[in-house]
Amino acid sequence: MRVLVTGGAGYIGSTTAAVLRDQGHEVEIIDDLSTGHRRAVPDGTTFHEGSLHDRQLLDAVFARPFDAVVHFAAHSLVGESVDRPLKYWRNNVGGTLTLLERVAWGGAKRFVFSSTAAVYGEPDEVPITEEAALRPVNPYGKTKLAMESAMADAATATGFAAVALRYFNAAGAWKRRGEDHEPETHLIPRLLRSILLREETFAVFGDDYPTPDGTCIRDYIHVRDLAEAHALALAWASEPGFTALNLGTGTGHSVREIVATAAEVTGRDVDPPVQPRRPGDPARLVAANDRARELLGWQPERSDVGTLLADAWAWHRDHPRGYAD
Repeated sequence: MRVLVTGGAGYIGSTTAAVLRDQGHEVEIIDDLSTGHRRAVPDGTTFHEGSLHDRQLLDAVFARPFDAVVHFAAHSLVGESVDRPLKYWRNNVGGTLTLLERVAWGGAKRFVFSSTAAVYGEPDEVPITEEAALRPVNPYGKTKLAMESAMADAATATGFAAVALRYFNAAGAWKRRGEDHEPETHLIPRLLRSILLREETFAVFGDDYPTPDGTCIRDYIHVRDLAEAHALALAWASEPGFTALNLGTGTGHSVREIVATAAEVTGRDVDPPVQPRRPGDPARLVAANDRARELLGWQPERSDVGTLLADAWAWHRDHPRGYAD
C-alpha cells in the first residue's frame, strides 16, 4: 500500500513508519518537527517537512492518491493542554479536519488514528473496555475525542474504514528510535535519565494509593508493539465505518515495580524520594485488550516490563542527550 504517516518523525510515528517500510509499503511522512526529530525518520521513506495546516503542502502531497493514512500528528502534553487549551483545539482538531478533507477528496480508503486512553478520563471500572464512558477530564483528551468523532462522521459519509487505537503508556525503544521529548513527562524515560545523567531528578508521587504497594499502576506498552498494532489495523480495515480499539497489556505495573526493574536492568542503586500525590492521578489505569486481540490478531509480545526497560535503557545509554547525541 501507499501510506501517508502524519507525525512520522515522532516517537511512535517514526517507529510505525519503519515497521510499514519494512513490510514493503511505500511510506510518505509529514511532520513539522516541532516535537519530532529528523534523525528518527526511517530510511527509504519520503519526508515532507510542514504542518497539516499548510493547505498547499497537503495539496501537493495528495497529488498522488494514498491507499491509507496513519494519523499521529497532534500536541500531547496534558499539563500544557490545561494551560493552553486553544493551542490544542486549533492544532489537534483543526489539523485533523484539514487532513480528513484531503482523505475524503483524495480517495484513501483506510484511516488509522493514534488516539489515547485519556478519552476515558477517570473510569468507573478497571480494566477499561471500549464500552466505558467517554468523559475526558483535560483538553488533550477532549481534543482526541473530538478528532475521533470527526473521523467517525467522515468515514460514515464518505465510505472509508477508520480505526482509532486508544493506547495507554507507550514506552521502550526499537532499533535507533527512542523517547526524546522536551519537556519529558513520561515516567520511564525520566527515571532512566535520572539514573544515567544524575543531575536529573525523579520522584515517586504518592505511596498511599489503594494498590498492593501503594503506588499508581499504569499499563505500559512497548513502542514496537504499538507500531505493529497500527500495521495490523491497516491490514484489517476494509469495511467502511468506525472502530475503536484499546491497546494495553490487561495487567499493568506499579511505579515501584518499574523502579525495581530499572534497578535490575541498569545495575544501579535506585531509591527515589516520595512526594505527595499529584492532583487527579487515578490509582489504577489498565486496558482490556480483548477486542484488539480478536479483531487484529494483535499480541503485545515485547511489553513485559523487563524487555521494555532493557530496550529503553539500551537506547538512552547510546543517546544520553536524546537525538542531540
